[in-house]
Amino acid sequence: MQPFGATGPLVAALDIGGTKIAGALVDGEGRLLARALRPTPVGLDGEVVMRAVTEVLTELRADAQWPKAVAVGIGSAGPVDAVHGTVSPVNVPGWRDFPLVARVAEEAGGLPVVLAGDGVAITAAEHWQGAARGYDNALCMVVSTGIGGGLVLGGTLLPGPTGNAGHIGHISVDLDGELCPCGSRGCIERIASGPNIARRALGGGWQPPIGVDPTAEAVAESARAGHPVALASFDRAAQALAAGIAATATLVEIHVAVIGGGVANAGPLLFDPLRDHLTRYATLSFAASIEVAPAKLGTDAGLVGAAAAAAQALHLDAFGLTR
Repeated sequence: MQPFGATGPLVAALDIGGTKIAGALVDGEGRLLARALRPTPVGLDGEVVMRAVTEVLTELRADAQWPKAVAVGIGSAGPVDAVHGTVSPVNVPGWRDFPLVARVAEEAGGLPVVLAGDGVAITAAEHWQGAARGYDNALCMVVSTGIGGGLVLGGTLLPGPTGNAGHIGHISVDLDGELCPCGSRGCIERIASGPNIARRALGGGWQPPIGVDPTAEAVAESARAGHPVALASFDRAAQALAAGIAATATLVEIHVAVIGGGVANAGPLLFDPLRDHLTRYATLSFAASIEVAPAKLGTDAGLVGAAAAAAQALHLDAFGLTR
């Protein structure tokens, strides 16, 4: 007889970003058994943002399956500091060195809490249940409003000392390029994120249809119709991503790069030129065969991955993950 019932132990997962705070109870097969969602308060102090996190946890604790929860996993926009349990997300200005782990543990009744960057969490999800499953060495990326990532090496998730390893969005691929909000220059994020794809297209003379916001999705629609500036903006983003993937493959010998996030929804507009550029950057024999694949888990990846990262860190055998 299983002490936690038919589904085994559960992990309460939190996915915290600049627009939403999502929560779920996740079982050992990656299924989301209960959900809660709140918008991330904008432009307010840290306690207001924490109140939204508390509301999500309160909703989860009210679920009949909460007693099966043995831990809480958090995937948060970063930077995060897993050593000290704090977060300073660029897109959540109310949180600077905010003691999120301690506050969540308090709200969760003292359950152990594991913190990881959102890119690391999504990597854990894709390796466990998604497009990186079966690969021992992988890079997983989120290409959206920002660009994050994470690494699996030797079959094991590699969060790094502070939970930020694999943060590929802030590799510089244009040494004298534009200043990035992170303080560096020519970062992949400054070239290939959704807002920057749209910004570059606007700078080249592209305009969205009347009544349509100037987003990467709108640029993609124009590119599908053959607009040369829109196509060029996606090509430049793909080139930056290819350079970063090739650099990673050369450094740590990954075999697959999995790409998700809103920009990846452009499909062949992104993936075709990316694979083409990759042949010119990943030239050494051990890097030249790297595969590129779209992510499989969609918007649930952050929650599934937060649970997976916690299960791995805490050696929860029921989740089938090893450290």
